[in-house]
Amino acid sequence: MSIVSCYVGLDYHDETIRVCVLAEDGELMVNRNVGNDPAEVRRLVQLRGASVRGVAIEACCGSADFAAELIAQTGWSVKLAHPAAVQHLKKNRDKTDHGDAWLLADLLRVNYLPEVWLADSHTRQLRRLVRHRQGLVAERKNIKLRIRSLLREERMPRCSAANAWTKPWMAWIVTLPLGPESQWVLNQELQRLAQVEEAIRQVDQRFADATQGDPLVEKLLALPGVALVTAVILRALIGRFDRFRNGKQLSRFCGLTPCNASSGKRQADAGLVNEGNELLRAAMIQLAKRLPRHDARWKELHSRLRSTKPANVATAALANRWLRGVYYQIVPPQLGQPEQNSDLGSGSANGGEPVAPRPHVVLGL
Repeated sequence: MSIVSCYVGLDYHDETIRVCVLAEDGELMVNRNVGNDPAEVRRLVQLRGASVRGVAIEACCGSADFAAELIAQTGWSVKLAHPAAVQHLKKNRDKTDHGDAWLLADLLRVNYLPEVWLADSHTRQLRRLVRHRQGLVAERKNIKLRIRSLLREERMPRCSAANAWTKPWMAWIVTLPLGPESQWVLNQELQRLAQVEEAIRQVDQRFADATQGDPLVEKLLALPGVALVTAVILRALIGRFDRFRNGKQLSRFCGLTPCNASSGKRQADAGLVNEGNELLRAAMIQLAKRLPRHDARWKELHSRLRSTKPANVATAALANRWLRGVYYQIVPPQLGQPEQNSDLGSGSANGGEPVAPRPHVVLGL
């Protein structure tokens, strides 16, 4: 009796997992709920007596850690599916756990699953640290907006002697003749601002501790204009540079590729592609604004672009070209495409660090 091969689709939830098992010919073997436990999923699949060819699970909060545990317990090939791309592939608008699990298993069976990279444990931990810092920065921004709004409501004049949020400016606003309640609110906001800024400093120190000895972070920090926060964001959100085929693909993953809106003889651009992580793209744009201050070659290129293009377009072009060049410094030439980008100047492509063979390139979140 031959062993039947099967494909498994998992619809992830906090308390339960919907498990769909399809045979190689598409026949439904089982589609039912089990507890949110890799051991329960393993037992249900093994009861079918089939050989697992692959497992698909939609990428969402907690699914990556679940996938890692399932791989450790079973050794199965587990792939994360891009949720938005899977949604586009659905044949109808009906949404049920039964249908979602079946669709994942079927897409995997026909080799049409829109896959995302399953990051390792250290990278997932860094991403949580980066998201925590992002939340603190957003909170700091909101506090500052509330303070400025309070000053406008009290019709306070602008300080002409110092820029906003500098030490002289902060010393100036505490001397303003505000109403009693407004003064109390201002003091509360200033206390929150000090607490948030201290929390951000602690996270930055945690960045340094968590990435100490990380070869990729060390390479990025050696590049002009790259500071610790930018390096950690790239390390956490990109993970491995060698999972991309070339620098152009990496740039598109970061949302820095121009969006083409051409038709027939009409050739036009439509800004940047509407994809990629917003924090990653913002970090790259901020880096591109710093590059002309650190390197004369980037300054000359920025001036040349500004002669024909708006400032934001020139900045995005710098970010795009910088990232594509960094790819060929990080990834060994034998793993990347034969073409090279010389816009970054000198620098070792690999630095002697062994790099594992590059896996199949997948979509990113």
